[in-house]
Amino acid sequence: MKIKDRVSLLLAVSLCLLTIGCRTDPGQQLNQQSVKSPASANQTAKPVILIVIDSLMDKPLQEAIRQGHAPALKHLLANGHYFPKVVSSFPTMSVTIDSTLLTGTYADRHHVPGLVWYSGKEKRMIFYGNGPKEAMKIDQPQVLIDSVQQLNQVQLNKETKTIHEELAEKGKKSASINAIVFRGKTEHSLKVPGWISAATHMPDALNVTGPEWLSYAAFAQLDPNNRHDRLWKKYGMNNDFSGHDVAYLITKKQLPPFTIAYFPENDMTVHRGGVANLDGIAKADQALQVALNAYGSWDRAVKNAVWIVMGDSAQSAVYDDRDKATVDLRPLLAPYRIAKIGQPVRPEDQVVISTNERMAYIYAIDKKVRLADIVKRLQAEDKLDIIAVKDGKNVRVTAGNTSDQFSYRPGGRYTDEYGQTWTISGEPKLADIAIANKRIKYGKYPDVLARLYGAVHSHEGRYVVVTIKPGYELVTESSPTHLGGGAHGSLHEKDSLVPMIVAGTDTRPKTLRLIDMKDWILQLANQ
Repeated sequence: MKIKDRVSLLLAVSLCLLTIGCRTDPGQQLNQQSVKSPASANQTAKPVILIVIDSLMDKPLQEAIRQGHAPALKHLLANGHYFPKVVSSFPTMSVTIDSTLLTGTYADRHHVPGLVWYSGKEKRMIFYGNGPKEAMKIDQPQVLIDSVQQLNQVQLNKETKTIHEELAEKGKKSASINAIVFRGKTEHSLKVPGWISAATHMPDALNVTGPEWLSYAAFAQLDPNNRHDRLWKKYGMNNDFSGHDVAYLITKKQLPPFTIAYFPENDMTVHRGGVANLDGIAKADQALQVALNAYGSWDRAVKNAVWIVMGDSAQSAVYDDRDKATVDLRPLLAPYRIAKIGQPVRPEDQVVISTNERMAYIYAIDKKVRLADIVKRLQAEDKLDIIAVKDGKNVRVTAGNTSDQFSYRPGGRYTDEYGQTWTISGEPKLADIAIANKRIKYGKYPDVLARLYGAVHSHEGRYVVVTIKPGYELVTESSPTHLGGGAHGSLHEKDSLVPMIVAGTDTRPKTLRLIDMKDWILQLANQ
C-alpha cells in the first residue's frame, strides 16, 4: 500500500472515532417528578447498563416506536419509565457532554471546552475530529492522539473524578465500550494498527488509564471474536461493535456494577438525513437487541439489570440553502488577523476562531485586541442569539442586533428551578429568563446560567462564547456544514433536550440534567 493511501485510511479512522414511576405509553407525557429519588429507594443491587445513543431525540424516538422500528426500545419503555426532556451539557458536542456525564460537572470543572478549541498553554488549536475539509488541513495523527489519549489523560481535569475512578476506589469494576471519555484507574495499552504507526509518527500503542473493562473500536475489544471492526464498519466505531461487546460481558457473566456503551451511528444519520430521520434509531435498536438477547429473554434482561438508554444531545434542523443557513464569522472580524487552521498559530495572529457547529469560541490572542470590540462586531449579526464573555466575577451576555445586555454570577438572591442561586442585573430576557418573586424560570435555553457559566470558565484565555439561532450554523475556514440536515452545539432547547428510558429501577436522578447522572449511577452501582 502506498504511503498516501495509508494516510487516507488514517483520515478515515480519525474522523470516524469522533466523529421512565408508572408505565407509560410512548405517546404520553409522564409527570417527571413522580419517580423516586435514589436515596428513597431500597432494592437489590443490579448491574447498571447505560446505553448512549448519539443525537437521540424524543419525537423521532416515539415515532420509531409507533412505526414498529424500535421493538427493543419499546420493550424497555413499556417496562420502565420515560423522561423526554433531560438537559444536556454545553457546548452540546459529544466530548464536552461525555465529560459532564462521567464527572458530574460542567466544563468549568472538567475543562473539556468542545470538539474544537484553542489551548493557550500549548499555543495550538485542539481538534478531537471534525469535518473532512478541516481534516485535510490538520495533523491527523495529532487528532487521533488528542481524541484518544490526551483528552482522557491530560485535558480532562485530573482533580475531577470520573464514575470509573470513583467505583475503582470502592473496589468495584466498571466497563466502557466505545465511549469517548473513559478515564479510570486501570492501565491499558491501546494498540495502534501497524500500518498507521508505520506510515506516521504515531507510536505502536497509546498508554491510557480506564475502567477494568475497556473497549475502543479497533484499538481494544472485549470479545476477541468481535468482527465489527473492519474498515467498512468504521474500524469498530459503530453500534454493532458496541452491542456485541455488551453481550459478551453478559454471556460470560462478567458484567460489572456499571457499564457504559456508546452507539454512535445515529448522529451522522441525523446530520445528513435531518431531525425526523428514523433510520439511525432503527439501527441502534438492532444493536440493543443483541445485548438484550444475551440474557435469553428481554423480560429477564429487565429483571436482572438496570437499563438506562438516553441521548447525549439533540439536533436542530438546518436550512438547505447555504447562503441562508450559514454565518461566516470571518467577515465580522475582518480587521483582525485570523489564524489559519492548517498551520501553527503565528506570533502576528490576533484572533483564533474555533467553531463547534452552532457555537464558537473566539479568542483574542493579541493583548491589543479588546474583547468588547469583538463583541460589538458580533452584535452586527442578528442571527447570533447568545454572545457571552467573562467580565471579572460576572458573565456578561448580549445578542445580535441589540445593545441590551445582562450580567450574572453564582450566588445571590435569585433561585432557579434546580436550587442554584444567582446574582443578576440587566435584561435576562435576552436568554429567555423570567424572574418573579426571586424565582428564575428558564425558557428555550434550559439551565442556561450554569451551562453558559461552565463554558465561559472552561479553560484559560480571553475569549467570547457565541451561539446561533435554530436553522443556522456557524462556519469559518473549511468548517463542516449540514445543509438540509441537522446540527447541534448551542444552548437552545432544540439542541439540548434529550430523552431517557430507565428500566429495572424505580429511581431517577436528583434533577433531569446530565450533570446529575453521575451521582445517581454511583448510588445504583454501590447498593
